[in-house]
Amino acid sequence: MDSIQTTEFEGVTQYTGTAKALHWLMALLIIGLFALGQYMSDLSMSPRKLLLYSWHKWAGVTAFFLLLVRIGWRVTHQPPALPEQMSKQQRLASHIGHALLYLLMLAIPISGWLMSSAKGYQTVWFGMLPIPDMLGKDKQLGDALAELHGALNSLLMFIVVVHVLAALKHHFIDRDHVLRRMLPSSKDSSLAQ
Repeated sequence: MDSIQTTEFEGVTQYTGTAKALHWLMALLIIGLFALGQYMSDLSMSPRKLLLYSWHKWAGVTAFFLLLVRIGWRVTHQPPALPEQMSKQQRLASHIGHALLYLLMLAIPISGWLMSSAKGYQTVWFGMLPIPDMLGKDKQLGDALAELHGALNSLLMFIVVVHVLAALKHHFIDRDHVLRRMLPSSKDSSLAQ
C-alpha cells in the first residue's frame, strides 16, 4: 500500500508505517531519556556523569529532530479518524492529550538546551556538531531552568502514563481499534479479531 495514505487492514484504519516507526522510536527515546535523566542526576560529579550527560544531550537533540520530522509527517498525512462511538468528551480529551504530548516533546529539549547554555555547558551533538548556546552563562537562571526541565519531564511521564492507560482502555474495555492501528505490525493475527 502507498505509505502516503492511511492504509487498511481487514477494515481497521492504520497509521502509515512511517508514523508508526516515528511513534515507537520516539516512545523508546523518551523512556530512555527519562530513565537516564533520573539516574544521572543522582550521581556525584565525575567523568562518568559528564559522559552520561553528553549521551543524554545527544539523545535529546536526536529526539528533537525526530519530533520535527514527526510534526511534518503529521501535518502532511491525515491520521486515522477516531471511532464514531467515542463521545465528544473523549474526543476532546484525546486531542488535548496529543497536543500536550507534542508541546512537551518540543518544550523539554528546548528547556534542556537553554539549561545547558545557562550553565555554561555547550552541547556538541555526537561529539562532532557544536550546537550554539542560546543563553550566556548564568548560574541562577541555569538552576531555574533545571527545575523547569525536571518538572516538564515529570508532567510528560504523567501524560505518557495516561496515554498508555487510555490506549489499553480502548483495547480491553471499549474493544475498538484505537490501539491496534498504531501497533508496529499490521500483520499481527490479533488484528483479525
